[in-house]
Amino acid sequence: MEGHSDMTPLESQLAARIRARLGDLRGAEARVAEVVLDRGAGLVHLSVSDVAALAGTAPSSVVRACQRLGFRGYQELKIAAARHSPATAPAPADDDARDPAARALADTLRAARAALDGITATLTADDLRAAADVLAGAGQVVLVGSGLSGAVVLDLAYRLRALGLRVDAPADPLTAQLAAAQLPPDGACFAVSHGGATPLVIDAARRARAAGAAVVALTSYARSPLTETATHTLVAGGQDLVFGLETTASRLAHLAAVDALAQTLLALRGRPSEQALGLSADITADHTY
Repeated sequence: MEGHSDMTPLESQLAARIRARLGDLRGAEARVAEVVLDRGAGLVHLSVSDVAALAGTAPSSVVRACQRLGFRGYQELKIAAARHSPATAPAPADDDARDPAARALADTLRAARAALDGITATLTADDLRAAADVLAGAGQVVLVGSGLSGAVVLDLAYRLRALGLRVDAPADPLTAQLAAAQLPPDGACFAVSHGGATPLVIDAARRARAAGAAVVALTSYARSPLTETATHTLVAGGQDLVFGLETTASRLAHLAAVDALAQTLLALRGRPSEQALGLSADITADHTY
């Protein structure tokens, strides 16, 4: 679980909305609601599995409790918690603070730095090397990810191809499911999901495991439905809900992890990858004017 000590209370309107429905909840669902009220705005740092552990229940119970509270799921509750947290102290009244573009730039860079700096606390060299070993020995690699994680998948697909690996990164979710299910035992599925709770990604990972293939997860939380399925996990990110748009800063952390993974693979595979990179450089040169 993420180790955050501050528990900023929810703004009174949202807290009142949740308390008003406590009487409708029983057992595990009531404990989930109490955790929500206790953690407040700090929910943005917790995955659905983190809340489940705090409440002593299963992630599915967390989702049901959120739905009973009037939300579509846990992610929507987190967004509401972030939006309804008490306002921070006003920034100094200077030109930069009044300029929305300057403020947006400063806040975005601050979030990006926090996400990148946090990698050293969640991603170890051993984790990276183990994941690289899996990919280096895989006869075929299927990459899956949706939403903003799709950009990370495309980046990784290009890098792995340039290193000489056999890669499939289906854009269509049903094709991704099929590709994962058809992986050979020496294959690998690389699954990217910020929160680790995206059904399409988790389903593909489970199909890959059922086929006997390894699953490497790249996510922002150490405990989630995706990490429970994966054979290897790379944790990077965790900066959540930047301006209400999830995964913005964590996507940068994921891209940094992908860069490190590619460099590790190059070192492990040696000459075959160096030759593949030479071919990639030739193709790039042919299309540079």
